Amino acid sequence: MLRQQDVGHRIVVRRIVGIREGRPLFSDALGELVELSETHLTLATAQGRLRVPVAEVHRAKRVPPARRPTAAAVVELELAADEAWPAAVRGRLGDWRLRAADGWTGRANSALPVGDPDRPLPAALDAVERWYADLGQPPMVNTPLPLAAPVGAELDARGWVGRPPVLVQTVPLAGLPPAGPERAGAPPVELAAGPSDDWLAVAAGRKGGLPDAARHVLTAVDQVRFAHVYADGTLLGIGRGTVTGQGRWLGLSLVEVLPEARRQGLAGRIIRALADWGVATGASRAFLQVEQRNTPAVALYRTLGFTTHHTYLTRTPPP
Repeated sequence: MLRQQDVGHRIVVRRIVGIREGRPLFSDALGELVELSETHLTLATAQGRLRVPVAEVHRAKRVPPARRPTAAAVVELELAADEAWPAAVRGRLGDWRLRAADGWTGRANSALPVGDPDRPLPAALDAVERWYADLGQPPMVNTPLPLAAPVGAELDARGWVGRPPVLVQTVPLAGLPPAGPERAGAPPVELAAGPSDDWLAVAAGRKGGLPDAARHVLTAVDQVRFAHVYADGTLLGIGRGTVTGQGRWLGLSLVEVLPEARRQGLAGRIIRALADWGVATGASRAFLQVEQRNTPAVALYRTLGFTTHHTYLTRTPPP
């Protein structure tokens, strides 16, 4: 049967869909395993998202990927993302990154196990636990899949659990659809080198507060822009763009539209404005990170041409 370390991999599932003349009827599904619980498994298939009760599963196994990025490509993108979301406190364990930011977001408070930690894997994870204990906060490990599958297997053995899967999605900036005609009177998207107080208030509402370390995460990038959309003095939408990874990658984050301004194409306009800025700086590709379960956001990004490059799980010790 499948295990948490299979999340992020391509699998085939044979499930029971009925009974005919006393015999079970089967149907096969092929796709990427994006979520696994005690009761259900969820696949991203070519036809869309499929949720299968575990009770209906006859067989399930991992199969070779149809197309998978190289380990070097995953490492490149993960390091660009690390630059784009810089933790206030940082350490190194060989090539591994250790990150802390007063507990604000999993990305800024987790170890990133890419490369060689310069010691056996169990000893490396012991060192990760000690590093976070010295800071007085619980350890977390961000496991890009399938690159960090060995790390995931060791954490499974220790009883660590996983947060909801996150999709790391990319698109060539040249492949973004052109901005459509703006409706009359549509408020402009304004880009600034720093966030306004209103921008920070919206971000705090989304992320559950904004400690000083969070401000470092948001602003301590050489090339960064903050998108603001105002109408009649009220901030309706925000977004953040960074250019990292030796100038190649535009990172998009905190694209948020207030409820009263949604379904008007504002999020797409924010992304388009940040993309235009990224192109002007020399970036050629964009990336973002979105929880698989955030279906409205995933659907929006799909319309803009984003596809999943790889996935990751944030792992935490057992409760």
